[in-house]
Amino acid sequence: MAIIDIVKYEQQEGVIVHKFSSCDLRWGTQLVVYPGQVAFFVKGGSVCDKFTDGTYTLKTNNIPLLNKIINLPFGSDSPFQADVWFVNLLQRLSLKWGTETPIQLEDPKYDIIVPVRAHGQYGFKIRDAEKFLFTLVGNMPNFNEEQLQGYFRGLLLTRLTSIISQKIIIDRISVLEIPTRLQEISAYCQNELLPFFAEYGVEIMLFNIISINIPEDDPSLNEIKRAKNLSARLKITGHENYRMERSFDVMDKAAENESGTGAAFINAGLGLGASLNMSKQIGDSLMPNNGNVPPPIPITVSYFLAVDGKQKGPYNELQIKEAIAQDTNILNLLAWKKGMTDWQPLKTFSEFTALDNNDCTPPIPV
Repeated sequence: MAIIDIVKYEQQEGVIVHKFSSCDLRWGTQLVVYPGQVAFFVKGGSVCDKFTDGTYTLKTNNIPLLNKIINLPFGSDSPFQADVWFVNLLQRLSLKWGTETPIQLEDPKYDIIVPVRAHGQYGFKIRDAEKFLFTLVGNMPNFNEEQLQGYFRGLLLTRLTSIISQKIIIDRISVLEIPTRLQEISAYCQNELLPFFAEYGVEIMLFNIISINIPEDDPSLNEIKRAKNLSARLKITGHENYRMERSFDVMDKAAENESGTGAAFINAGLGLGASLNMSKQIGDSLMPNNGNVPPPIPITVSYFLAVDGKQKGPYNELQIKEAIAQDTNILNLLAWKKGMTDWQPLKTFSEFTALDNNDCTPPIPV
């Protein structure tokens, strides 16, 4: 092959490392290193000499290590062989990264596991060109950004999953608070990633998390929001007041349900005045059950009434009092409660004997 008189590499977009195409050199060959590059002479798998930007004429005093290996006499123009590698030291910015599958995070404030996705960008530069050359490039003639991203993608995402989770747990950051703390989390991630990249002679720069989010249709997001609303209410009202509010909520709900039942019961009772004697006759014809057929076990006292020959109930005391307030004739209906051996008129029950229109509970206003 022809002896090369000039060794140089004009930087191509995206190329990080380039191996010069020929290794046939001689004393007096010119080496041109452009700004942002560093050149290495490699012989037998070892780096001999290093050159930063500038123009050099190869001679014994500027490649002493290579000269020691090839041992050519001073002033000779004899050819020799050596590999010349150019490494680009310029910064690479705006490289993209993103999680391929959701990261499963447990929200440290609400103890709910949520799937989050994250994406962002980062930059890098070659900090230790020799280490980068021998740990990643090997004997490949070229090494570009795409290859670097492919190499680091899996390792980067694995590390990021652990680092982001660690930051969220340590600082107790709810997933709902993440959007307001992205800059802080980004700086933390970059600091944690620096040693990892340094092992390959690379310095990571401008690491940014653009978004960490939960899919809007994920059920866990609604659970987190409900938990946050509950937490806010507890802070505003206090635990004691909140428990009181909950008790009223339960009572209100029960009242709504009972009002529906009571209203139906009252409506049924409105027509009892005209048919009271018929009800009495049907009630008298009922066989005693000797208390052997109890109603379902109640939490409070449950009452059963004989209305138009049919058993109605169970009702609680409040419901019956509300019905009596609407029509006192209800006191003449036959009634039964647990422990009785036979049906008796409701007016014989001590809890209802003193009732009249003046001391009954008024109807709940609409």
